[in-house]
Amino acid sequence: MGKSITDLSSVTTVGLDLAKHVFQVHGVDASGRVIVAKALRRKDVLAFFAQLPECLVGMEACGSAHHWARELIKLGHDARMMPPAYVKPYVRRQKNDAADAAGICEAVTRPSMRFVGVRTLENQAALMHHKLREMLVAQRTQLINALRGHLAEIGVIAAQRLKNAVTWRGSSKRRRRDDSSLRAHGTRPARASTACSRPGDRAAIKPSPRWLETTKWRAD
Repeated sequence: MGKSITDLSSVTTVGLDLAKHVFQVHGVDASGRVIVAKALRRKDVLAFFAQLPECLVGMEACGSAHHWARELIKLGHDARMMPPAYVKPYVRRQKNDAADAAGICEAVTRPSMRFVGVRTLENQAALMHHKLREMLVAQRTQLINALRGHLAEIGVIAAQRLKNAVTWRGSSKRRRRDDSSLRAHGTRPARASTACSRPGDRAAIKPSPRWLETTKWRAD
């Protein structure tokens, strides 16, 4: 697998195993003879493909695959991405970078192979925006559920869904307005006994009898 031939003009198909730093290439000619099989550093990948004639380049649809496919298309190559599950049957011997590149090189030439479309940079940016929003929504849901669970431990049962969580905040604002009006009339407001009290209040949330019994049992 350690062949190194300076004349790369006969290369027609290349299998490229992507990585973060060290890439593996496997190039063959029209008859299937191995012309080049070697590892490349990330900074040398584009320079290597720039000296190749226009050829078919196969790679697995994995992280950064769309980026490298776009760069290879700019150099005039026919870059095609394949699902990793479809490439696996063509990998011989034990799994390593060289074997993966050879399997990719063979799989990309199969007439029945299914390929993944190369996304544009704008399309990827839009997908990243949607995925980030989904992640933030999921984190918000986790926080609300965690808060409801903590409140339930002290006897406060809060309703589900985001709209009900917003009302907790609204109830807190109304309570602060009521407290302010009472102070203006010289009346001392009652101490808060729910989870909607102000963070600065010293009044503790009154625990339920059930919670006290559970805590006592744990202490014993």
